[in-house]
Amino acid sequence: MPGEVIDRPNPQALPSHIPDDVLKLAVQLDKSKLDETDYAGLKQFRRAANYIAAAMIFLGDNVLLERDLTADDIKPRLLGHWGTCPGLVLVYSHLNFLVRKYDIDIIFVVGPGHGAPAILASLWLEGSMGRFYPQYSRDHKGLHNLITGFSTPHGLPSHINAETPGSIHEGGELGYALSVAFGAVMDKPDLIVACVIGDGEAETGPTATAWHAAKYIDPAESGAVIPILHVNGFKISERTVSGCMDDKELVTLYTGYGYQCRIVDDLEDIDADMHRSLEWALGEIRHIQKAARSGKPIMKPRWPMIVMRTPKGWGAPKKVHGEFMEGSFRAHQVPLMAAKTEDAELKELQKWLESYNAKELFTKEGGVSDTIASIIPLDDKKKLGQQPITYDAHEELKVPDWHQYEVKKGSLASCMETIGELLDQVLVDNPHSMRIFSPDELVSNKLDAVFRHTGRNFQWDEFSNARGGRVIEMLSEHTMQGFLQGYTLTGRTALFPSYESFLGIVHTMMIQYSKFNKMSRESTFRKDISSINYLETSTWTRQEHNGFSHQNPSFIGGVLNLKPSAARVYLPPDANTFLSTIAHCLRSKNYVNLMVGSKQPAPVFLSGEEAEAHCRAGASVWKFASVDDGLDPDVVLVGIGAEITFEVIVAAAMLRKLAPSLRVRVVNVTDLLILELEGSHPHALTHADFDALFTSDRPIHFNYHGYAKELQGLLWGRPNLQRISIESYDEEGSTTTPFDMALRNRVSRYHVAEAAIKGGAIRNEKVRLEQHKLLSTIRHEITKTQEYIMKTSKDPEGTFDVPDFESGETVKREAGYAD
Repeated sequence: MPGEVIDRPNPQALPSHIPDDVLKLAVQLDKSKLDETDYAGLKQFRRAANYIAAAMIFLGDNVLLERDLTADDIKPRLLGHWGTCPGLVLVYSHLNFLVRKYDIDIIFVVGPGHGAPAILASLWLEGSMGRFYPQYSRDHKGLHNLITGFSTPHGLPSHINAETPGSIHEGGELGYALSVAFGAVMDKPDLIVACVIGDGEAETGPTATAWHAAKYIDPAESGAVIPILHVNGFKISERTVSGCMDDKELVTLYTGYGYQCRIVDDLEDIDADMHRSLEWALGEIRHIQKAARSGKPIMKPRWPMIVMRTPKGWGAPKKVHGEFMEGSFRAHQVPLMAAKTEDAELKELQKWLESYNAKELFTKEGGVSDTIASIIPLDDKKKLGQQPITYDAHEELKVPDWHQYEVKKGSLASCMETIGELLDQVLVDNPHSMRIFSPDELVSNKLDAVFRHTGRNFQWDEFSNARGGRVIEMLSEHTMQGFLQGYTLTGRTALFPSYESFLGIVHTMMIQYSKFNKMSRESTFRKDISSINYLETSTWTRQEHNGFSHQNPSFIGGVLNLKPSAARVYLPPDANTFLSTIAHCLRSKNYVNLMVGSKQPAPVFLSGEEAEAHCRAGASVWKFASVDDGLDPDVVLVGIGAEITFEVIVAAAMLRKLAPSLRVRVVNVTDLLILELEGSHPHALTHADFDALFTSDRPIHFNYHGYAKELQGLLWGRPNLQRISIESYDEEGSTTTPFDMALRNRVSRYHVAEAAIKGGAIRNEKVRLEQHKLLSTIRHEITKTQEYIMKTSKDPEGTFDVPDFESGETVKREAGYAD
């Protein structure tokens, strides 16, 4: 079957069967004209920016067409995306004009990140490129460097990223611009974020849920977003969904989302249409905010949004080789791909670039004309590329001394309930710079202590409207991640708690953010930001009630794959270590912090002082569970993860009776990255420290919460690896009992004891003599326990009792009810 044949440029959507009356829902504005000076400034800005953007894709020399183009002037590799650029330039020019006219604070979030030529060109025109990159000064040399260096190893990349002044969004993977924009305006009452969503991006699931984000904006305390849906009709080789929707379909869709929809499509007078529409949007925002800030909030306010219809690749050649270019998918990337090798395309390129008459737009020195300068903000800090909130806005978080929340050693405490007390105070102490974004799981995850002094911030709910809640819950991990990014990148701090199994939904978003953060750290102008903080609980070990679908610790591996400068993974074993860990993470900067822990009541193994020392070291020998404080062991048993470590502790107690001659050292690791090879991570243990903790030659058995391959990767390169065995989550699960989960994945106390006997028998003659009998006993216990669970649907009595190593007895503990 042949591909689509486009028989006309810029094809319009076929009419829908929706009644025409719905068009009354579309915002209608008077068709007033702009002043001629304003027209001139906007048009010249657009001509200049579009010229520079097109030149950036093609030209390696002769950037102002001082002579006819030759093949040598064309870059050897043509990289870039023209299709979205004219629309982005249109928006950029009008946002700057709006700022100049009204002295307001606006930042620009660009969903079509491959439109970097448009944004970089506009940044150069306003002087922001020269501010942060002297080599891109606003003169002939700077323009030459910008154009010739684009999409080359020595220049700027083809996508908007952290190297792009004014950006707070990695413009690669589509779907997240809108949620990032809404996160940025939270607690910034004077800020407006204009966000362009491409009609391709509008097809993504994350964008579909992000349209609801306005329902979480309290206009009394936060700024506003102006969403601009850019409908140019095409993706790489196909029409878009939005491009095939008529005005009635678009208006009803976005009215249903809760917006007032204004359609900008007057190509004959696009500047007047766009300016009127932005002024209208600004007025609607001010009206909504004024009502809220005067104590009379509008319930379910209809925030403004714009649908902007412009042709794909507007301004490109109309046809190339007999095929439509402007207004078709062929303009998506490089319209004249053979300009270096075909004379006809080279001449077409010269004709295209000359159509902008660029020479009249620049001064003799290469600066911008006075006409262009007339629409650019006078105050540098107001320019879209120099708003301090985008690169230097970090607010230090006040974190209370966690020791005041510590729990008694030897007691039972839920890690989540315990840290909930601290988080409650953090929210009180930081009323405008700390938020919690959660996929509707805070109560289930036993973090509801935070609701003592705050509430949820869901503005469409009459029970939480206009109450200043610091918690946002929405069953969209993507939207929560977008809020987290926008909030963090504009200077604040946030926490993202989640069921462990579903945090992986935002895996690639986290990676995109980390790429942005990596390049931020390498830039010369971006300052520190708070770390992004993930809190995983409701882990696979206690998701026995929800079944196999809820048993998935894979997000750990995603964080481990990040650069060592960013990756931090913690698995605190008890409530006090979790307090120490979360206090540290909330204070930290520039990291991706992942904390994994239990929500059920569990033993508190360490005092506050011991917990602090343990977390500082990242791991330590637990002398109370070791034989002779861990001296001269036959085998080293290592627990990583709360429930997993408990099984190691019980195994150590069990072995004292089962194999009294076996010398066991118990180690807990709370900072996973200490295991990595010396020099490969800032936290990695030296070889000497590794041997001091784990011995240099004794068998080591790791009982690990995540996947074994993660540990294998961390340990790779350490000497004498053949002595190491690992048991971990092994993709075995069901709706069953907590202990059956441990048995199925071979991380139970019995499997730990089995590994200990096998390892200890290598050196200990007494254990070797009894090895077969001991292993047979253990395997018999496994079988008996599994049969009991299958018969009764519960774990044996006493399974979760806590061993007392001094008395040899146990302390009664119930498993707790899962939520």
